[in-house]
Amino acid sequence: MYFHDKRLQYPVRVETPDPLFARQLQQAIGGIEGEIRVCLQYFFQAWGNRSPNPKYRDMLLHTATEEIGHIEMLATAVALNLENAPLTLQETAAEANPVVNAVMGGERPRHMVEGMLHKHLLSTGLAAFPGNSDGVPFDCSHVYASGNLAGDMFANVTAEATGRTLAVRLYNAAHDPGMKDMLSFLIARDTMHQQQWLAVIEELGGFEGTLPIPNSFDQKLEKSEFSYAFFGHDMHGEPPPAGRYTDGPSLDGKGRFSAMQSQPMGEEPNLGPARKGSGAQREQMGK
Repeated sequence: MYFHDKRLQYPVRVETPDPLFARQLQQAIGGIEGEIRVCLQYFFQAWGNRSPNPKYRDMLLHTATEEIGHIEMLATAVALNLENAPLTLQETAAEANPVVNAVMGGERPRHMVEGMLHKHLLSTGLAAFPGNSDGVPFDCSHVYASGNLAGDMFANVTAEATGRTLAVRLYNAAHDPGMKDMLSFLIARDTMHQQQWLAVIEELGGFEGTLPIPNSFDQKLEKSEFSYAFFGHDMHGEPPPAGRYTDGPSLDGKGRFSAMQSQPMGEEPNLGPARKGSGAQREQMGK
């Protein structure tokens, strides 16, 4: 069960509305790095969590609920940035910074910029929608909930890392002080969430305790000679560049990294003739 408070989680103020920035903010709502993605990801991880310790499910639910508040803030920011959007769509926001202006209004055809304003006007009445900055609806294809707690935590770190990267880019593109202030808050929360998921990994035993994922599989059943070998694929047989991943103890403490030139170990595949009725050519069917 969930409750709603009409007040925003953090203030959202716009002094100078900017329709082009509203378009950019859509990426933080419905892009693959956006808040809808992490909100649903944490909810489904929580709803499917199976563990003797309920605290991880509770933690995920708390954070997923926080992300709803972030969506609300960003949707409000989009609407406020569309306050002065021209209803005739005969003009676009021309005061974007040079990079944004080049991408959104110069190097891209004018109809692409106006097309987004059409969507904000005709589909939502100058409001946000669950889609990215190109108007593509969010489709859940980047929501990861595997049922493996450690695997999900690593996926969450990635989600927050890419989300924070987007928020930093939006902060750098913003001119309005209210938008910078809001994004500064969201960036701070992304910092916390990265640390939060890594703290769970540490609590579960760190790399040595959680890797390889799933740690419940008996490693005696895998081809152990390949478990910690970096495969090189240079056509001339040149060794791969040395790194932490080619020499020294593995991160799980169960082996040592090495490097080897990849060689074909299997046979050339022979699938046999095509079957009658499969729609193949006669020549494919053999005698």
